[in-house]
Amino acid sequence: MCAAKKKHRFTLGIEEEFQIVDPVSRELKSHIEEMLEGGKVILKERVKPELHQSVVEVGTDICEDVQCARRNVTSLRTDLARLAMKSNLRIAAAGTHPFSHWIDQKISKGDRYQVVLQDLQQIARANLIFGLHVHVGMPDRETAIQLMNTARYFLPHIFALSTNSPFWVGRDTGFKSYRLQVFQRFPRTGIPDAFDSVGEHDEYVNLLIKTGCIDNAKKIWWDIRLHPLFHTLEFRVCDIPMRVDETICLAAVMQAVIAKLYQLYRQNMGYRIYRSRLLAENRWRASRYGISGKMIDFGKQEEVETRALIGELLEFIDDVVDDLGSREEIDYVHQILRQGTGADRQVEVYHRTKDLKAVVDYIISETHHGLEL
Repeated sequence: MCAAKKKHRFTLGIEEEFQIVDPVSRELKSHIEEMLEGGKVILKERVKPELHQSVVEVGTDICEDVQCARRNVTSLRTDLARLAMKSNLRIAAAGTHPFSHWIDQKISKGDRYQVVLQDLQQIARANLIFGLHVHVGMPDRETAIQLMNTARYFLPHIFALSTNSPFWVGRDTGFKSYRLQVFQRFPRTGIPDAFDSVGEHDEYVNLLIKTGCIDNAKKIWWDIRLHPLFHTLEFRVCDIPMRVDETICLAAVMQAVIAKLYQLYRQNMGYRIYRSRLLAENRWRASRYGISGKMIDFGKQEEVETRALIGELLEFIDDVVDDLGSREEIDYVHQILRQGTGADRQVEVYHRTKDLKAVVDYIISETHHGLEL
């Protein structure tokens, strides 16, 4: 008798990009090299620099479930916060800094960053943004492409919950995520087209490499992508949230969406695939209004409150949540809907204080929420 096929576990890997901030001036501080030197023993390979020296990224181990992910994220934030404090600095989690200017930031050393600057010029220098990337483990690449096709629909809903970048170089932009407006100046961003197969996807990537558009597949920066090195689907659309609770909630929602779509895929039950140009309308609305606006329900062909669509998303994934063991983490969505996203809370602080430094203080406080320091 053949052994039953082992059930696939949708593992998680989470990467968070933090601001390095001077707690006195509240400005960004180009200090990553010193932090890396001091953090080699503690953080090992889980920390890395980015293009700007005021940005630091940390990444978890491969996590079997969302509880493991919470422990990893909390531990990394705690270690990073302690490292920063040793240098009389702080870490801050928001998609943009409220007032520091990109022109004042130092660029990290290394050939990799010089190549990016040579290629992308000022749009690379101005790309002073901070995101959340979540990897969900896949059984195989063909399945991953089919799930990516259908998961594209939910990207604006998830993104709306993460919005946390209303300010840019000292101005209230009117957007809940101005980070996305900055990043979409890069090539090969946004919601990807649907692919009929992994073969079609690979032909596209290989054509870009062959024709000199890119030198490797990591320079495709879609909102969701089949990772070129890991066996994962990588969600890249979100702003980094302020609290650990928010990061874990969003990761749990992404995991549950993939698990639900996989369930339908295994049952040969299709989920409608919409064109990227339609999904881009909801993506823009999420960037502009966060959870406070409306999105398009393309099935009904009408505007619907974003909060209502997020409620429908929670209903859609509800039957896989307990199996994943993430009920408590996903229930945190309701708290985000009650208290507002990071952007909503930043704007409230600014309206109350008329002081962007107070906003930075609030971001720092929320970033350290729940950490044992």
